[in-house]
Amino acid sequence: MSATSDLPRRSDVLIIGAGHNGLVAATLLARAGLTVTVLEATGTIGGAARTEHPFAAVPGLGHSTGAYLLGLLPPELAATLDLRFPTRRRDPHYFLPTAGPVGSPYLLAGADREASRAQLREMFSPADLAADDALAAELAALREDLAPAWLAEPLPVEQTADRYVRPALQQSFIDLVRGSVADYLARFEFRSELLTAMYAVTDGLSGVNAGPDDPGTGHNFLVHNMCRLPEADGTWLIVEGGMGTVTRMLADTARAAGAIVVTGAQVTAVQTEQGAVSGVALADGTELAARVVLGACDPYQLLSLTPAGLVPPELPARMAAVRRTGTTLKLNLALRDLPEFRCLPATSPSPFGATIHLLPGAAGDLTPMAGLRQMWREVQAGQLPADPTIEWYLHTTVDPSLQDEAGHHSSALFVQSVPYQITGSSWEAELPGYVDRLLEICDRYAPGTSALVADTMPLPPPGIEAHFGITGGHIHHIDNTVSFTDRMPYATGAPGLYAGSAGCHPAGSVIGAAGHNAAQRILRDLGLPTTG
Repeated sequence: MSATSDLPRRSDVLIIGAGHNGLVAATLLARAGLTVTVLEATGTIGGAARTEHPFAAVPGLGHSTGAYLLGLLPPELAATLDLRFPTRRRDPHYFLPTAGPVGSPYLLAGADREASRAQLREMFSPADLAADDALAAELAALREDLAPAWLAEPLPVEQTADRYVRPALQQSFIDLVRGSVADYLARFEFRSELLTAMYAVTDGLSGVNAGPDDPGTGHNFLVHNMCRLPEADGTWLIVEGGMGTVTRMLADTARAAGAIVVTGAQVTAVQTEQGAVSGVALADGTELAARVVLGACDPYQLLSLTPAGLVPPELPARMAAVRRTGTTLKLNLALRDLPEFRCLPATSPSPFGATIHLLPGAAGDLTPMAGLRQMWREVQAGQLPADPTIEWYLHTTVDPSLQDEAGHHSSALFVQSVPYQITGSSWEAELPGYVDRLLEICDRYAPGTSALVADTMPLPPPGIEAHFGITGGHIHHIDNTVSFTDRMPYATGAPGLYAGSAGCHPAGSVIGAAGHNAAQRILRDLGLPTTG
């Protein structure tokens, strides 16, 4: 639905934003017998989990422009929603190339754990294998212990440890959540800094406004290792048809439960009567009444829509203290053909489908961890780093459904970190040259890649802000260095006003737990049975 004139003028619950969390909440609240209307400002549902056709030169090529993979959605939530997403296991799932010729060290890790272990031993060292085994075992235990906490109201870190984490790992858990990813990984004594840097980047620095030594990057690392979907084996999965498949299925489920989902309905204000929420006003002048308003938009948008004095003042102050701008650049690419990596022998499995890690130091200029720290110093100074960390994705070899008739490939460079504002210049001025620089880095590892590019869609932090409507272009809404009860609460303290987005517990990513938990809190506050 896209016309606001046909909307019911009164609902039990109005939800601001049709991202995945809003759609999860809509389903659960509608199943509980409430009338629910979801209001999406743009013409597209899904938030940052969407499949688009963004390439003017290759209009038939589908592409996940925001979120690229599904990993962290709890399987218990999928079961509650009666959904089975069409996921595809990535095998291999990690590719760590170096810029040297065939015979240079590399890691191509997949479902065959013993083959991956052999690579670690032979390409790196027995000490690195032992470190990797110990890290994997500890993360598997923490993943199992922490799982129930994601579908519950958050507790402070120590109480979370006491309630959910086995005694032998409680202190490790607390230190990890509060500490840095560099300190955590140092415990395992990897001999290869390249391996340490790979884990630090892909799980500790992904999407956060922080460097490897900053507190809270350990929490981000833990979050990114909570993959528990069937057949995932702790890894992230490709969704057939792109990430828009996830939110399309969620929207269909919400509508089947009785919720109304409307696009082109921009909320301009939360309205109140006698100190409690009474509904919302839309940009076209429409006013809609409700007992409850749930903000599935980012928390800063929700607070900006709320009249002064409605929310207890300590909440806006606390959220302002943890507000950060985004440091992610998404360079979406249409490729004419597949590149070839210098370090891979002809007999190796295809690396495509994997997360391909291009790291500072892999080309020999700096040690890898020194490269990460140099990158972060440059970003803090408002400079575009000469050698940023890059996660390179190319999913159409695993999911060819997105390809056009000419066989173009959908690819993306997930670049971390870059500044939101460039000192002494602007993104408008610097972006074309920086895109060329990023493709030059790809050429180091896979010569000729830049010549394969048919079209690009670059989204620096301000572009992410404009395209997806996320304050500050921060893909996690609130930095994932912020954890548990320090994130945006589900109940804001204002009667009838709730939050349920990536800025809430447990974290930013395509998880859905925040939508689930916010719905449960609303039902409890209304005196209704919870839905699971």
